Amino acid sequence: MAGQARYLDPAIVARLGSIDLKAKTIVEGFLTGLHRSPFKGFSVEFAEYRQYLPGDDLATLDWKIYARSDRHVVKKFEEETNVECHILLDVSRSMGYSSHEVTKLQYASFLAGALAYLMNRQRDAVGLLTFDDQIQTLLPASARPGHLKTVLLALERLTLGARTDIAKPLGDLVQAIRKRGLVVLISDLLDDPDRIIEGLKHFRYRGTDVVVFQVLDPHELSFPFDRAARFRDVESNHEVVAVPAAVRDTYRARLDAMVSNFRTVLGQNGIDYTLLDTSQPLEVALLAYLQTRRRAL
Repeated sequence: MAGQARYLDPAIVARLGSIDLKAKTIVEGFLTGLHRSPFKGFSVEFAEYRQYLPGDDLATLDWKIYARSDRHVVKKFEEETNVECHILLDVSRSMGYSSHEVTKLQYASFLAGALAYLMNRQRDAVGLLTFDDQIQTLLPASARPGHLKTVLLALERLTLGARTDIAKPLGDLVQAIRKRGLVVLISDLLDDPDRIIEGLKHFRYRGTDVVVFQVLDPHELSFPFDRAARFRDVESNHEVVAVPAAVRDTYRARLDAMVSNFRTVLGQNGIDYTLLDTSQPLEVALLAYLQTRRRAL
């Protein structure tokens, strides 16, 4: 288990080479870990079975799974398993920050690549949108052979953009999506929270499931600085000189309030929210995705 878990460590993933190798290694390590954990069988049954519903043909019940788990599930037809998934990745300048080996953008790209690989494995159509204050890359969702390679190549070529404006690309995409499916937003969410939430709610109004990953650096979470320093906003270039000890409590309180607001309000609107620390393994994010995807079926 420990040998597999190390391949979910972002610092190790960063040394693996191409994004397709990173994505494959992360997913295979994650799925191996699932089979050895209390979630054994989760990833396999998730793709090929669903919960029995009143009115289902009894001939589709899988009695072997019932004997093992006391769960009534039915075998799924191929068209039932396909979901149109759109990965929205923030490439704004603030995503370039790092206090250790991996920037927020690198971590986010590892996660996006792993999700695309996992979606493709589950026979879902995968799309990718990268954005800063406007859409930078737009690959429509597809399950065609070779499309995964196109998505991974786009992730390999990511460059930092300009300022963040999450609400604008959300509004553009919600108009473009024709089918109900799943939207995954990966961002540091360092923008106007109210506009972000409103933008995400529009997807829910249209019946689209949404999962949000807020990616932050450990120093952004803990603010461990000791000496007086000049802090610069990388997007606006605005600078401020501060004594960390004097502002640390206020900073942490505001950060906690922001996270709590996202978690509460998004949850109230049926949107899954997960806070990610870029120094931590990627398994938390992948498991959160699987749980959302399972409910979307």
